[in-house]
Amino acid sequence: MSHFLIIWFLRMASSTSHTTKQWLLSSKPTGAPILTGPNATFTLQTPTLPPLRENQLLCKVRYFSNDTGLRKFIQSTVAPDRFYVPIVPVGSPMRSGLIAEVVESASPSFKKGDMVVEFHQGKWSKLVILDAPSCQVLEPLSDGLSLTHYLGAFGASGLTAWAGLHFVGQVKKEHVVVISAAAGATGSMAVQVAVRILGAKRVVGIAGSDEKCRWVCEELGAHACVNYKSPSFVQDLKAATPEEVDVYFDNVGGEVLDAMLTRMKKNGTVAVCGAVSGYNAEEPMKLRNWFEVVSMRIMIRGFIMLDYLEEVPGILKKLKAAAADGRIRLGEGETLVEARIEEQPEVWMRLFSGRNQGKLVTKLIA
Repeated sequence: MSHFLIIWFLRMASSTSHTTKQWLLSSKPTGAPILTGPNATFTLQTPTLPPLRENQLLCKVRYFSNDTGLRKFIQSTVAPDRFYVPIVPVGSPMRSGLIAEVVESASPSFKKGDMVVEFHQGKWSKLVILDAPSCQVLEPLSDGLSLTHYLGAFGASGLTAWAGLHFVGQVKKEHVVVISAAAGATGSMAVQVAVRILGAKRVVGIAGSDEKCRWVCEELGAHACVNYKSPSFVQDLKAATPEEVDVYFDNVGGEVLDAMLTRMKKNGTVAVCGAVSGYNAEEPMKLRNWFEVVSMRIMIRGFIMLDYLEEVPGILKKLKAAAADGRIRLGEGETLVEARIEEQPEVWMRLFSGRNQGKLVTKLIA
């Protein structure tokens, strides 16, 4: 059969129209997103999806990836033409990474029933149309591990943790490393990578409760963990880093970053992954200890996982090998929440109240 006939057949087979429930961005919040009332940030609608075009897939969403960085997708102090991905315009579907099942295919590379992952252009929708070239067919993981780990440990969280520590921080065995948001998706992977793969001499986590700090030490392997909500945080941080710090993996910014600047060694490195403490803040971040950067010649470098796409296959191979031999533990590094599409904004907002441990994933139910 000719290529033209194959494409014609796929288009005809995909010509049925489908409706879906889908969340749209209806307003840009100045502080925390608003979930109810006339000024709600998101609106649930029921649109009819267009017919598939060549190299597109109609998919039923199984899992949503919940990430704090999505907050910057809907409103950022960075000009849109300087932001690292296209922002979400008002009136457009809210985006997120997802795992979905192919329902109809207009691509010869995918078939009905394939499970696929889309990291950046997925939507908060029960059904989605995805561009086939941006999707990846998911192979089953060994030892019965859930496919949801492709959104966390074997997805953006794990890849970002590796990139920030290995490529940006250039962590070595003699280094002291500190990781903030250590009980979160990226932070929990960063702790394990630093301790169990890169073999740093001392790894200190920063988390938001004594319970989370115990988990970071007992399950993830950190040598110490400091509760940033404690009144004695600054003193506790100093006690946990008596030799000062070579590499700080920063997920939060704000007061934690400010305190960390006073603990950095001369010529130390701050690898900036995020600044979640200020994502819902109405005032700009303030740093009292900024001159430490000059005095101690600290290098501060921002990065995103997309900077290292060519390294992804190699990184993924290393992470899977570490999980297979037990160096990385995935069992408790994920919070899976079963929810209807109507509840997705509420699930996502859990990220900003510290109600999750590890990667927060929505399992979409009817």
